[in-house]
Amino acid sequence: MLQEFWFNVQYGMNHVLDINAYDHVLFLIVLSVPYLFKDWKRVLMLVTVFTVGHTISIILGTYDAVKVSVPVVEFLIPLSILIIGLFNVFTAGKGAQKEKVGVLFFSTLFFGLVHGLGFARELQMLIGPNDNKFLVMLEFALGIELAQIIIVFLVLFIGYLVQTIFRFSKRDWIMVLSAIVIGLVIPMLMNSELMA
Repeated sequence: MLQEFWFNVQYGMNHVLDINAYDHVLFLIVLSVPYLFKDWKRVLMLVTVFTVGHTISIILGTYDAVKVSVPVVEFLIPLSILIIGLFNVFTAGKGAQKEKVGVLFFSTLFFGLVHGLGFARELQMLIGPNDNKFLVMLEFALGIELAQIIIVFLVLFIGYLVQTIFRFSKRDWIMVLSAIVIGLVIPMLMNSELMA
């Protein structure tokens, strides 16, 4: 039982940390780059909102309540990263990320839903006929949340180093990192089946 629990949690963590599917990491980078350690509650809330959206769409997809074509999902995932990256570039230094519950929270929930749809199919293959589907999905979601917290911590830590040791301004840090992510995500969009 404990072995199965840990397997599913690790599977969720590997889903986020997989070097070959780095779109999830790119999304977390652009989501958390505008923040500092003192903003950890807000960042954790955003990451959790993303996980909730991700989990809802995995549940809907696994129970066949929602079906979206793979090319559409594979187009929407990099598009979501691009949108948040551009949002960062155009609002860097303007405090837009401090809004109570605004565009960022709703877009994060939506992007969580989109990203989860991309994974529901693979999770269906993981779940055996005798497994409790819902429990497996919750354990998987826990793994996703843990991995996301690790990534966000690293982004905040590197941001702290860059801004204190190398004296980058917060605005420049947001602009540079968001621009790098945008540069990485544009080819993903261009190579998607919908753009071919």
